Amino acid sequence: MKINFIDLQSQYKKYKDEIDKEIKEVLDTSGYIMGPKLSELEKNLSEFTGSKNAIACSSGTDALVLALMSIGIKPGDEIITTPFTFIATAETIAFLKAKPVFVDIDEKTYNIDTSLIEEKITLKTKAIMPVSIFGQMSDMHKINEIAEKNNLVVIEDGAQSFGAKNNGLNSCNASTIGTTSFFPAKPLGCYGDGGAVFTNDDQIAEKMRVILNHGQTKRYVHSEVGINGRLDAIQAGVLNVKLKYYDEEIERRQEIAKYYNDNLKNVIIPFVDNNNLSVWAQYCIRVENREEMLQKCSDKGVPIGVYYPIPLHLQEVFEYLGYKEGDFPVTEKISLDIMALPMSAFLTKEEQDYIIEVINE
Repeated sequence: MKINFIDLQSQYKKYKDEIDKEIKEVLDTSGYIMGPKLSELEKNLSEFTGSKNAIACSSGTDALVLALMSIGIKPGDEIITTPFTFIATAETIAFLKAKPVFVDIDEKTYNIDTSLIEEKITLKTKAIMPVSIFGQMSDMHKINEIAEKNNLVVIEDGAQSFGAKNNGLNSCNASTIGTTSFFPAKPLGCYGDGGAVFTNDDQIAEKMRVILNHGQTKRYVHSEVGINGRLDAIQAGVLNVKLKYYDEEIERRQEIAKYYNDNLKNVIIPFVDNNNLSVWAQYCIRVENREEMLQKCSDKGVPIGVYYPIPLHLQEVFEYLGYKEGDFPVTEKISLDIMALPMSAFLTKEEQDYIIEVINE
């Protein structure tokens, strides 16, 4: 049995006629950059999240860059974030010559431990950037409370959590700015790189729109140093189709996660807070003998992902920050025993039963 870690092919086959039609329309009109497909997508994304402004862009990484640039982050500014995430989160901070300040994670949710944030705030702190990891949002109410008390901006890195909810808040519309990624493997993915930024602040939104198009206010007139952060029309068309079915896919992901939860044995299964709806970007278990388990799964044809084997504070690129092993014990512990099982809305029961059988043996 061939099992895909994420089954993009079955998804494409289901929506093929509509997706092909969207792509053909772009090809027929040669309107590859910006245009009506992009405007339609931004309207749909705004309606889905409830955010006043949705700005589609070239990647989830560029979404973070846009968010940071729009609030005027400068060299030496400090941004509080988590060491347990993909490098893009801290990379974008460092790219702008600001300083990532790491806070350890909660052992149950793997999101930033909100009880440890305030002790890391200094006069140089400008923002908090929580990551809604594996599809589950951080405690945004608490983070927003801390930020308001200390006059900080909150940027939710929702690259893995578009469509998730936290106690009445929608991911990407739960703070000053929210960002997401439409990388193909994300719960809502396009067929290349893509992302979006969300805000209810019109001034920030306008600045982001200028920055993502080379700082241009009108043709050949530039008010900012910007980037080329535009999303192309083909990706917008693909996302417009997929977004129509996304609520159904989220429901299916709940069913698959519950089936894993009910049937896996002798492993630590994911914890989802009662106030949260996760979109299950990954289904991660923890095991005592990960290397042995990885080999066994490989031998049996079960694809596995490992997130994240080297925490950010121990990465060579961040040596200059001065962190050392032992600084974030929860992150370091989890990075040694966590592994992700196949997860998508198109995982079949037969495939899932086989995966469970291999893990439980």
